[in-house]
Amino acid sequence: MNKIDRRVIKSREAIKKAILELMTEKNFDSITIRDISERANVNRGTIYLHYLDKYDLLDKIIEEHINNLRELCHNASEMTFQEGNYVWFEYFAEHHLFFSTMLNTKSAAHFRSRFLDLVVEEYRVEVDTTKGTNQGLGDEVVLQFMGSAVVGTVEWWFKNGMPVPPRVIAEQTGILLDRNF
Repeated sequence: MNKIDRRVIKSREAIKKAILELMTEKNFDSITIRDISERANVNRGTIYLHYLDKYDLLDKIIEEHINNLRELCHNASEMTFQEGNYVWFEYFAEHHLFFSTMLNTKSAAHFRSRFLDLVVEEYRVEVDTTKGTNQGLGDEVVLQFMGSAVVGTVEWWFKNGMPVPPRVIAEQTGILLDRNF
């Protein structure tokens, strides 16, 4: 495996941070590569060295976080919903700029959709509509309902400035998930 030069890593992180900061200030469509390069303190060519355009940049950032969340799910497969939620909410808090930007700006509908797809995909193995509280309901209805509840709760948490610590929100959402799965 080739080791990536620290300067490359530093440039990529500055570029990612720059676009997220700019998205909190103005609409994504108004952001230019020049805006990003100035904010990141890199040449425009450096951005094009790593990304095709601003859409590719945003897609790669979203993909990185979706993959990280998926990996956290796989590592938490033996945990309760509360424990697994705690891992997620800690990750959300650690990456506050990304998630608050993606869930609080009008230009972030694509991320919300991808996040909902991930939640539904990860909960699919938990759905059993042959018994219990969800008996007789459609699998897809239950999945969309629970997925939307989780995504909506995460949105609420960020929009309100993370009013409760990650552990508390994880415990409370975990209890609600345990009641319904």
